[in-house]
Amino acid sequence: MSTILLKNAIRRLRFERNMTQEELALRTGVSRQTIMSIERGRTNPSILLAYKISSALGVDLTEVFSMEGKLAPV
Repeated sequence: MSTILLKNAIRRLRFERNMTQEELALRTGVSRQTIMSIERGRTNPSILLAYKISSALGVDLTEVFSMEGKLAPV
């Protein structure tokens, strides 16, 4: 069985834009705690929230999120 991790660059992208977790949370309609949990890799966002986060940060989805690991062979 393989392990896939969803990595994100939210913290770095927020800092580059002088944006707080609270501001990102307000722009995406979730709590600051949700943003913090996603940033730390404790929670994976829904695909809709992932798109909202990338839109709020003004970048493509693939600039915010990336997959680490390999899928299991079929």
